[in-house]
Amino acid sequence: MSNLKELTKGLLKENPIFVQFLGMCATLAVSTSVINGIGMGLSTMVVLVASNIIISLIRNFIPNKVRIAAYIIVIAGCVSAVEMALKAFVPEVSKSLGIFIPLIVVNCIILGRAEAFASKNGVVKSALDGIGMGLGFTLALCILGTIREILGNGTFLGIQLFGEGFAPATIMILPPGAFIVLGCVLAIINLITAKKERSDK
Repeated sequence: MSNLKELTKGLLKENPIFVQFLGMCATLAVSTSVINGIGMGLSTMVVLVASNIIISLIRNFIPNKVRIAAYIIVIAGCVSAVEMALKAFVPEVSKSLGIFIPLIVVNCIILGRAEAFASKNGVVKSALDGIGMGLGFTLALCILGTIREILGNGTFLGIQLFGEGFAPATIMILPPGAFIVLGCVLAIINLITAKKERSDK
């Protein structure tokens, strides 16, 4: 697979949320706004890239019996570094995301890419895989966050979009709203995919 395909596969074809349904706990919890989506998505991408690179470099030295434990240690170290950086440079985002930054350690996207890809490929491909999957995760969070923020708060990136007469659908920024929006987005994606498949026949 070419480097360009490695980089772009996570955006649509193998999107971690809309196709693989990975990392759903964080997805549903933090997608209440676009800022949260960007913060969580970029944090996850940094951890993905860093852990993929490290695991790719040391993959031949890790005994098979302890590989998962070794991957988790690497991922935990990367997450700790990202968490400290967020607290130092963007404390508001860090406070908003709360416990979900440390929980990146057990995010199945990270461990899945370590086991399925980084442990079997070179550094460059592993880094591109991390970037692609991270961008796909960020894109999905931003789509969900945009819909939920506009409908639930009447804002986009914190900017008020409507007048005083706007009555926000508060349910959209609550847990049920996450499931509703995700279901609607998946339905639209499935309709588009089915239509494309019919036209290709």
